[in-house]
Amino acid sequence: MTNQQNTKPLSTMALKAMKPGNKVLVDTGENRGLRVRCGRGGTTTFFYRYTSPVTHKLAQIVIGHFPSISLADARLKLQDLKLARGDGRCPAAEQNLEKQQFKDAPKEQKLTVKQLVDLYLKSYIEDREVDGKLIHGARKKKGQKEVRRTLYGDAVLVLGRRPACKITRKDVVLMIMDIVGRGANVQAGNVLRELSAAYEFAIGLDRFDDGFANPALLAKNSLRQAKIRLTSERGKRTLSEQEIKAFLAWLPGSVFTPTQKNVLRFTLWTACRTGEVCNAHWQDMDLVKKTWHLTDTKTGIERYVQLPAQAVAFLEQLKLTTGDCLFPSQKTGKPIQQKTLTEQAWHLRTSGRMLNIEHWTPHDLRRTVRTGLSRMGCPSEVAEAILGHSRSGIEGTYDLHKYEKEAGVWLQKWADYLDEMTV
Repeated sequence: MTNQQNTKPLSTMALKAMKPGNKVLVDTGENRGLRVRCGRGGTTTFFYRYTSPVTHKLAQIVIGHFPSISLADARLKLQDLKLARGDGRCPAAEQNLEKQQFKDAPKEQKLTVKQLVDLYLKSYIEDREVDGKLIHGARKKKGQKEVRRTLYGDAVLVLGRRPACKITRKDVVLMIMDIVGRGANVQAGNVLRELSAAYEFAIGLDRFDDGFANPALLAKNSLRQAKIRLTSERGKRTLSEQEIKAFLAWLPGSVFTPTQKNVLRFTLWTACRTGEVCNAHWQDMDLVKKTWHLTDTKTGIERYVQLPAQAVAFLEQLKLTTGDCLFPSQKTGKPIQQKTLTEQAWHLRTSGRMLNIEHWTPHDLRRTVRTGLSRMGCPSEVAEAILGHSRSGIEGTYDLHKYEKEAGVWLQKWADYLDEMTV
């Protein structure tokens, strides 16, 4: 087996183009050590090759199979494995130990789908304690909870009691199509991806007989052939001036919770992502300077969001009734979860209590602000700075101005415009 030395990082396109053979692709940069091979049977496998800090010999550990595990997920897992190696641990040896622990365990006849999911969650995804030492899971705390919610909400609910080895491609396809039928295409894709990964994990631990085929992976191929969309469509929805006016009049009396209403209002004032708004904390707010220091962003680049006078007045009142975070859950006191907005919107729509306009989502409000700013004459570079978008190419390299002052001016104009609609 020979390695194909890359001068560029691996790409999904390169992985899809791989053919059965002996060449191994090797990633570069911070992902050095991640390797990919396509076996004779056509299975594309991610693995990590390294020198064991325990035996000081060459070791290798399988990360997963593409496309059941994406290149991005494989790189995340690679970083976790490198951290373990940096702690003086040998990931391959630990995996072999886990396999040994399961060697005498009951085989697949007694492994239900629920037990399969629990095995995946407790032994891989979530933090766990081994011999008194904390072993971090493959996902961060928030991701751990989301994976558990995703699998328990559908896969365990529908297939949980059935033997995992008896689940067929058709069973998984029917479950996924039921999720698609309720309009939750993204959720359907998440369930399919995580269930497939759970099967892959159990297969790697020899919990199934040789030759067992992952039914979720087979279902994924079938759904791809049928051109079933399991991702969200690129958003294009914006609210017109009349719809914004109707929305502002309807929101106060709607059955969104008071906290959810506040999140939607703040989103309209700042054009921030609803997830960023939900996680806002008071320690990042400066009501004197009228700024919000946004540190946890999608792009990973922190910035200062300029607050219009209306938002500042709103926050001065809100601060009297909340704790550390701006928009706490009534049940936990922690930041409200973004998904509650879309879930509540869905309940309102299905119960006939939604505002009578074309279908909209909370994220559409951010796009509405951006479109509205352009309609008012806001320069594109300022509007993009307001949204926190990173500029690419030559412009992003040479124009390092952050447009904070200009953003404050235009967000104030936008807030005043919203006020005029409610008069």
